[in-house]
Amino acid sequence: MAPTVPLAVLALVALVAPGLGVAPGCDSPAHRWCSSRDVAVACQVESRCPSLPRPAAAPVELSLYYESLCPACREFLVLKLFSTWLLLPDEMLSITLVPYGNAQERNVSGKLDFQCQHGAEECLGNMMEACLMHEAKNFSTYFPVIFCLESGSSVTKNLEACLQIYAPELDSGRIAACVQGDTGVALMHHNAQLTAALDPPHQYVPWITVNGKHTDELQAQAEASLLGLVCQLYQGEKPEACGGSKAPKIPSGCRR
Repeated sequence: MAPTVPLAVLALVALVAPGLGVAPGCDSPAHRWCSSRDVAVACQVESRCPSLPRPAAAPVELSLYYESLCPACREFLVLKLFSTWLLLPDEMLSITLVPYGNAQERNVSGKLDFQCQHGAEECLGNMMEACLMHEAKNFSTYFPVIFCLESGSSVTKNLEACLQIYAPELDSGRIAACVQGDTGVALMHHNAQLTAALDPPHQYVPWITVNGKHTDELQAQAEASLLGLVCQLYQGEKPEACGGSKAPKIPSGCRR
């Protein structure tokens, strides 16, 4: 009568099958092979250890090139981008905001001057938001304030009220000094350079890049269902918010 093979032995055989040899870099006993990802990799059994935590996935990187007074930009930022950011964990979506859009930079008597598609008020709004980002540093601090500005009645006149609601720790005087001084000009020059470096060159705003790329398909997907696009591209474990999303179509962008 053939000897009975213990279940534990059968389990170990199944674990290392089809090759019954121990990996050269594996110096742990069999019962420890699934104790950590490093051990599982060394013992070449990573795929057979379902309880191991998944490695951290890179966030989806989204950059929005926009103008502070462009209606389509405001609608995308308020209804699509902000709501998607609220629904997803920080490690899943990384957002860069570049307020400049179709503006033009000129050198007038040795000083930089900017002309904006929607007039001087838009140039002021662009610079205010750039200075706000510069002063706040932290995205989770300044994005709600920008949402407040873009969703309100006036981008340029509601800064104090929006700060009181969303970021009372920020000093509006420092932001005003930035806008009125050389720092604001330098920030806008930087945004002009970022916008000019786009490949392909932007043709309208809002102009969206995803993981450093812009295509007509990515733009259309972001406008139709940004949450769905981010959930589709993210390689890590999906949160409950990725169960499904469909957002209304936004108006046509502001072309040059």
